[in-house]
Amino acid sequence: MDVFLVTTAAVALAEIGDKTQLLALMLAVRLQRPVPVILGILVATLANHAVAAWAGVTVAGWIGMEALRWIIGLAFLAMAAWLMVPDRIDDEPRVAAGLGPFLTTAVAFFLVEIGDKTQIATIGLAARFNDPVLVTAGTTLGMMLANVPVVLCGKAIANRVPMKLVHGIAAAVFVLLGVLTLFGVGDGLAQPG
Repeated sequence: MDVFLVTTAAVALAEIGDKTQLLALMLAVRLQRPVPVILGILVATLANHAVAAWAGVTVAGWIGMEALRWIIGLAFLAMAAWLMVPDRIDDEPRVAAGLGPFLTTAVAFFLVEIGDKTQIATIGLAARFNDPVLVTAGTTLGMMLANVPVVLCGKAIANRVPMKLVHGIAAAVFVLLGVLTLFGVGDGLAQPG
């Protein structure tokens, strides 16, 4: 499996209907400035996922390969179950007035992404593939593929996408990754280093 393609697909599917996608929709509607919103999402995602990928590779270096295989495999299976729980934004993020659309989006998106499904997935994917650059690039592209159309087309797209089907497909991808990891099939775990 190509690390870049796997990480892009996994995160693009996982992001559909996620709270950060709902935030992207809200910011697009409220700010009415698609380019700064998209650039804010890009910068926030690159920063957040680079830190997550670095953390995944670092932790992978501290844990033995057998333990790592079980932790990552079970984490991917847990991610599959988590994907079947729909997200919603409970409270709108409060960001200081006067930041402008770019900074408002970058700060809000970065903060909402902390501890989110896609950040956790990025940590696991980086630990599994031991390639923080390709994982960060792939997960960031996945986030952009899921969020840019929402920013540009808003509710018209969101209302036409069958969320249960997309979440089911994303869950199946994570189940497959979990099973492959647990049984050491496919690329296997890269040696941390």
